[in-house]
Amino acid sequence: MITFDYLWKEWILPFIHAAFWAALIIIFVVQSFRVDGISMENTLYDGERIFVEKVSYRFREPRRGEIIVLKAPAGKLIKRVIAVGGDVIQERSGVIYINGVPQEEEYVTHKTNMNWGPIIVPEGHVWVMGDNRPRSDDSRGSVGFLSTADIVGRAIVRYWPLNRVGSIY
Repeated sequence: MITFDYLWKEWILPFIHAAFWAALIIIFVVQSFRVDGISMENTLYDGERIFVEKVSYRFREPRRGEIIVLKAPAGKLIKRVIAVGGDVIQERSGVIYINGVPQEEEYVTHKTNMNWGPIIVPEGHVWVMGDNRPRSDDSRGSVGFLSTADIVGRAIVRYWPLNRVGSIY
């Protein structure tokens, strides 16, 4: 006969421990996210699954080129950090300039032919853009300057689909 003591020790207590540790990991260390939309193509595609680590930005500021998950009015978005606090950013005929230096963005396959800026990124903020520039709502649109407090974490690994498993950079 199965007793409550047996159920408690063998099933309930281990389940509570596992749930506790899983919650701590998801809240503070790493979390899974689903890519939603085409704004990060050809780096990330709609429906892919990634892991986002949440630890590094407690010890350092975001860096240019990192892919992050951010909190936005429309929900959580995945974008690339293009400029950080104090940078002067502008675009001329599809080329991004940071502090007057044209950027080589090999990850961008679809550019716009826009001209805007120069804009100074405030301290404690970042400027983010999608890799698929014509199809991205980012700092040029409704996201604007993103406070570093609104960054969920840094994308580190794609784990789905299996044929594209690997680190993200």
